[in-house]
Amino acid sequence: MKQTVIAIIGPTAVGKTNLSLEVAKQFDGEIISGDSMQVYKGMDIGTAKVTKEEMAGVPHHMIDIKEPWESFSVAEFQTRVKQHIENITARGKLPILVGGSGLYVQAALYDYNFADNKRNITVTRQLVQQMEEEGAAALYSRLKALDPIQAEKTHPNNARRVIRALEIYETTGITMTEWQKSQQLTSPYNVQLIGLEMDREILYNRINQRVDKMINQGLVEEVQSFYEKGYADKPAMQGIGYKELIPYFKHQRSIEESIDTLKQNSRRFAKRQYTWFRNKMEVNWYSLTPENASEKSRLILRDIAGFLKQK
Repeated sequence: MKQTVIAIIGPTAVGKTNLSLEVAKQFDGEIISGDSMQVYKGMDIGTAKVTKEEMAGVPHHMIDIKEPWESFSVAEFQTRVKQHIENITARGKLPILVGGSGLYVQAALYDYNFADNKRNITVTRQLVQQMEEEGAAALYSRLKALDPIQAEKTHPNNARRVIRALEIYETTGITMTEWQKSQQLTSPYNVQLIGLEMDREILYNRINQRVDKMINQGLVEEVQSFYEKGYADKPAMQGIGYKELIPYFKHQRSIEESIDTLKQNSRRFAKRQYTWFRNKMEVNWYSLTPENASEKSRLILRDIAGFLKQK
C-alpha cells in the first residue's frame, strides 16, 4: 500500500508556510521542507525560514541540516525525504512536503533514478578547467546552444549547475532536459498536490514587501557574516537573497542597487517556479487573493479531508 503524502507547492511569498501549518494542525502532520536553501544552518532571513515560534510545536524536517560550505544535491535531498516520509508515516502522522524548489520536490515525489547519473570526475575537471581558461560565459553559451530549456532555468553565474548539465551531455549524449523527461513520472506515493497561485501583480508586490521586511530583519548583516567568513563562492551563497548582496560587499554596487536586483531576481524566480510546476506535475491549483485567503484555506482543508478518506 502506498504511503500518503500531501505536497504544498507554489512560488515564493504566496503563503505556503501558513497553509502548511494549518494542514499539519488539522490532520496531525509533520512538515518536510522542500526548499533547497533552508537546509543550510544560519541562512535564516534570506530563505524565509520558519521560526520556532511560527512552528507552534509542529515538527519540521530538512531544515538546518548542512553547513554553508557543504554541497547539497537533489539526489541527497530525495534520499533524505524518502526516509522522513517513511518515519513520519510509521509514527502514524501525515507527511506534508512544502516548498518551491521544483526539481527537488519533483525528485522527492517521483521515482527519479539518480544512480544512473553519477558524477564523472574526469569530465567535471575538464569543464572546470575550461571555465577557468575561457570564463563562465563561454560554458553558459555552450549550454544555451545545446540545451536552451535547461539554460533558461539556470543562472549564468551558477557554475555548478552549468557544469553539471554539460557533464551529463558529455557522458550520456543526451541533454539534461531530455534526461529529466525520460524519468519515471509515476509516484511511489499516494500524493495530493496542492498548488497556490496568485495574480502576478499582487504576488510581485508581496515579494517586494517581503524583501523589504528581510532587510529590516537584518538580511544584510546575515549575508555579511557569511561573506566575511570567506563563503562567497560556496554553493549556499548562490541562492537568491545572498548572491545579490555580494557585489555590495565588494564595493561594486550600492545597497539600493543590490536590493533592487534582489527584488527583480525574486520576481523572476517566482515566474520560473510557476512555469516549472505547471509543466512538470499534475497540480490542484487554488488561486489566492488577500480577500479570499481564509475561504480558500477552508476549501483546501475540506479537499484534503476528502482525499484522505479515499486512501
